[in-house]
Amino acid sequence: MVKVKICGITNREDAQAAVDFGADALGFVFAKSSRRVTREQAKDIIERLPPFVSPVGVFVDEAVAAIKGICDFCGIHTVQLHGNEDPLDIHDLKGYTTIKAFRIKDEDDLACLSRYKPHAFLLDSYVKGVMGGTGMAFNWEIARQARNYGMIILSGGLTPENVTEAVRIVKPYAVDVSSGVESAPGKKSRELMKQFIMHAKFRGD
Repeated sequence: MVKVKICGITNREDAQAAVDFGADALGFVFAKSSRRVTREQAKDIIERLPPFVSPVGVFVDEAVAAIKGICDFCGIHTVQLHGNEDPLDIHDLKGYTTIKAFRIKDEDDLACLSRYKPHAFLLDSYVKGVMGGTGMAFNWEIARQARNYGMIILSGGLTPENVTEAVRIVKPYAVDVSSGVESAPGKKSRELMKQFIMHAKFRGD
């Protein structure tokens, strides 16, 4: 069964609702974003998460020392690198589970995946000047090809309406959604989260 990460969590209520509906992981953004949280806010939410729900710290071109400091303070063991990080950054984060995000325009963008050795690759849509959370989808056939490089987490433009088809085509390890389940930036919709998780996990196949 595909795993589901709800990203851009900013408050306890949204976190609890996501957990209640069956989310496997919650993403906390520590980069410039309308969904950005402080390490104190994240820690307050993470301390109340039940066992087996994984908090993920999302960073963009942040120094490794700063990443470690935030994660250790909050109790985060999975790091998502969403910028132009060097492969050595992943090596320097040994001891953490690492996810390296790539923004995909076309098949040529897949070549750089071979330079990195994270635990999983997250594939997002390319929008000039925006690192993530755009709500735009990309060609899922390209994401399917990316499975040749390692474990794939599919992101970018996913919604309750299209996630079943996305999972059918790509067969990813997990799907990641933020704006597709929001009523406003940083505020999750209970109904959209419920429908997204249900359609991702329970597809009848």
